[in-house]
Amino acid sequence: MDLGETLRLSFNEVVNDLVSALPAIIGALIILVVGYIVARIVSGIVRALLQRVGADRAFAQHGSGVYGNASNALAPSRLGSMIAFWLIMLIFLIAAANFLGWPQVSALLDDFVGWLPNLVVAVIIVVAAPIVGRLLRGAIETGASQSGVGNGRLLGRMAEIAVVAFAIVVALNQVGIASDLVNILFIGVVAALAIGFGLAFGLGGRNVAEQVTQDWYERSKGMAAKAAAAADEPFEKRTATTGGAPATGTALPR
Repeated sequence: MDLGETLRLSFNEVVNDLVSALPAIIGALIILVVGYIVARIVSGIVRALLQRVGADRAFAQHGSGVYGNASNALAPSRLGSMIAFWLIMLIFLIAAANFLGWPQVSALLDDFVGWLPNLVVAVIIVVAAPIVGRLLRGAIETGASQSGVGNGRLLGRMAEIAVVAFAIVVALNQVGIASDLVNILFIGVVAALAIGFGLAFGLGGRNVAEQVTQDWYERSKGMAAKAAAAADEPFEKRTATTGGAPATGTALPR
C-alpha cells in the first residue's frame, strides 16, 4: 500500500467519524445556544432585582471610599448577574458534555459547579470585609474622640485590619485552601493585634483613666470630710438642723 492510499484511507476514516458524530455535535451546539439565551435572561433579571432593591446604591454609598473607581465594577448587580450567567452556562455545558458522550468532562464540570457556591461566598466575604472594617474604624475613631481616649486612629486602623484578616481566613477556609496553615497564621495575627490593641488603648486612655481616678478620689475625700464634720457637731445642733427636738419632760442623761 503506497502513501497516497494510506492518506486516502485515513481521510475517509476521519470524515466517517465526523459524519457519525455530527448529530451529537449539532445537538450540543443547540444546547449551548439555548443555555446562552437562558443565562442572558436570568442574569438580566438578577441585575434588575438587585438594582430595584437598592443594592448598588448602598454599595456605592459605603464602598466608594474603599474601592474608589473600582466600586462600579464590584457593584452587586454586576457581580450577581455575572455569577448567575456563568452558573447557568456551566449547567448547560454539563448537559452538552453528556450529550456528546464525554463523561470525564461532565464529571469535572459537575465538581466545579458543586464547588462554585463556596467560591461565590468567599468573594462576597472578601468584597464586604473592607467596607465593614472601614465602618468599624470610623465608629472607633469617633467614640475615642468623644470620650477623650488617645490613639483613636491607631485603634480604628487595627480594628479594620483585624476585620480584613478575619475575612481572608474565612474566605480561604471556605474554598478549602491550606486551612490548617491559614488558621495558625490567623491565630498569630489575632494575638499580635490583641497585644497591640491593649497597648494602644492603655497608653491612649492613660489620661482619661487618671482623670477618672482623680475625680473619684476628690469625691471620696469630700464625702469623708463631710462625714467627719457631721460627727463632730454637738447633738443639740444636729437635732435642731434636722428639725428634731427632745420630748417635753424628758430629762437628758447627765
